[in-house]
Amino acid sequence: MEILITGGTGQIGRRLCAALMARGDHLTVLSRQSTSQVQRLCGSTVSHMQRLDEWRPEKYFDAVINLAGEPIIDAAWTAQRRQQIRESRIGLTQALLKKMAEATRAPTILLSGSAIGYYGLVAEKELAEDAPAAEDFSAQLCRDWEQVANQATAFGVRVVLLRTGLVLDPLGGILKKMRLPFQMGVGCRLGNGQQWMSWIHHQDYLRALLFLLDSKDAHGAFNMTAPTPVRNSEFTQALAASLHRPVWLVAPTPILRMVMGERADLLLGGQKVLPRALIQHEFKFAFADLPAALQDMLGP
Repeated sequence: MEILITGGTGQIGRRLCAALMARGDHLTVLSRQSTSQVQRLCGSTVSHMQRLDEWRPEKYFDAVINLAGEPIIDAAWTAQRRQQIRESRIGLTQALLKKMAEATRAPTILLSGSAIGYYGLVAEKELAEDAPAAEDFSAQLCRDWEQVANQATAFGVRVVLLRTGLVLDPLGGILKKMRLPFQMGVGCRLGNGQQWMSWIHHQDYLRALLFLLDSKDAHGAFNMTAPTPVRNSEFTQALAASLHRPVWLVAPTPILRMVMGERADLLLGGQKVLPRALIQHEFKFAFADLPAALQDMLGP
């Protein structure tokens, strides 16, 4: 397949590029970085577009995989930062749709990023793909992002929305950030520890993404999470056990709110998200159990 990828130089994107090239697909990575940097990160055989206007109408892509977006938790949500976050997701997706509309032949499929933040902070309710969007900033961001991506159906494109949970990867993301303090014996529970964490092993995430890419009857929203969400207290204990370290510290809610402001809700709140659509499509998870997943990634 000829595939255009945005966000290909990120941690998930780099793993995805390797997986796609291993099965023989040809990739074009959209990135503001130089060609040498992109090929160093994504593979020496990938093609590179630095600007989307390099996509000429006669160029055909079988698929577009849209994973780009500014990190949502790394900086305070000022008005300017909120706009940057929205533009990096919604603005880019709008630009991709414009190119699809101009193409002599539109792609067959668009796999477009989203997140389980779509559902907002829900204490105990189990959330499948038919649950409504919430009203907070991250939820409305995901809702608006998905609405733009869905417009590609007007060009006959099959649209799959990737509502991504916490992707566990020792080389990046939340697990990389947590690993060192836990190894040093200063890992901690967040607040009361009762908030749900909907996680997925990075291998299962990639396998699910490729499964959806190839499944011609798959369309709409898919929760990209393992079928066994856990509470923060359980996650904390499992991570400490996998590193053979004790855990006894607590990050108090008032301190987290003072340091992070509104972003603290992403750590102190949570969602119990279930991948009902993936299960209905008979996708098989290799890592449905958190301790086994952590052992696979962090064990000897």
